[in-house]
Amino acid sequence: MSVFLLLLAGIYLVACLVLVVTWWRMPVFQPKITQPSTSLTVIVPVRNEAKNLPHLLADLNAQTYPHFEVIIADDASSDDTVALARAFSANFKLQVLSLSDEPSSSPKKRAIHQAIQRATGTLIVTTDGDCRVGSEWLCTLASFYEETGAKLISAPVTFTNRGEDGIFATLQTIEFASLIGSGAVTMALNRPSMCNGANLCYEKTVFEAVGGFAGNEHLASGDDEFLMHKVATRFPGSVQFLKNKSAIVRTEAHRSFRSFYQQRRRWASKWRHYRDARVGVLAVTVFVLNAAPLLGLFSWAMGWISGTVFLVQLLFKFALEAVFLAQVLRFLKQQKTLRFLPLMQVLYPFYSTFFGLVAQGKGYVWKGRRLQ
Repeated sequence: MSVFLLLLAGIYLVACLVLVVTWWRMPVFQPKITQPSTSLTVIVPVRNEAKNLPHLLADLNAQTYPHFEVIIADDASSDDTVALARAFSANFKLQVLSLSDEPSSSPKKRAIHQAIQRATGTLIVTTDGDCRVGSEWLCTLASFYEETGAKLISAPVTFTNRGEDGIFATLQTIEFASLIGSGAVTMALNRPSMCNGANLCYEKTVFEAVGGFAGNEHLASGDDEFLMHKVATRFPGSVQFLKNKSAIVRTEAHRSFRSFYQQRRRWASKWRHYRDARVGVLAVTVFVLNAAPLLGLFSWAMGWISGTVFLVQLLFKFALEAVFLAQVLRFLKQQKTLRFLPLMQVLYPFYSTFFGLVAQGKGYVWKGRRLQ
């Protein structure tokens, strides 16, 4: 058992070393094209976002980049979302696409697909109604596209993490940073694994060339990652991560464990549907490596391994992992969360094991709807 646990710890140490070195070597994008001209269509799928949407629209109104339009794809909102959206139509080119409240196993994919059919921009940019963006967001995306020729661009997302949000939001911020950073590294290694639809950009023609969401339209989740994998397969080397602080999108952390749990169930629901076996192997490997400290704790409690072996296992897991997370958190302007890293590292094996097992069941609640 000691040899097995130390082997797992060694594998994790090597994986973290790859993460640390690759992230460190990824250059921060410095735009050379300061006045890009590519037309963009920003698509925002919404449902009952009257509280949040005006903030995003105000941010879009403050963009330094002029060559964009906005499509608000409203999914049968029952609040003032539509009225608030239309109030901004005098500020910039904006249209509200009202979707019928018909049954759909993937309402978000339906919203994006119908909006793309109306889009006139060369690039599709997706975000969510509860997000906030900086004034250089669209200009940075357009510059990156024109300089790199990437077919799909994944850009950073983090949480607002206000002081009053508490430790739960802080721990979410750290965990989410690990996902964003890991996804960025896999793109740099030309093995894209994860991205986030709150800050995603791709050519409209590429979306059409890969068949859009065809093949997974029956799945509520995966409007981002399934598409990314299709693009990576059809156009190798064309998926890239935009490492630039001006491109960061911020969103709200979950206030309740219930909503957090439902989101993680939604995310977990897509893993078993990936057609690329490498993605499934990666998911299982990550689960096993993160569960290893719990196995080590149990083995130590049962007297199967010594305390020294258990401590070495923890050291192997936590040392470079902390270095990687610190790098990503600083990039995301989340330095205040660094002091909570040790707590997150202690809790994460329990968290990842729980969601890796429990969240795999079918069914979850999203935007007030029960989906499969």
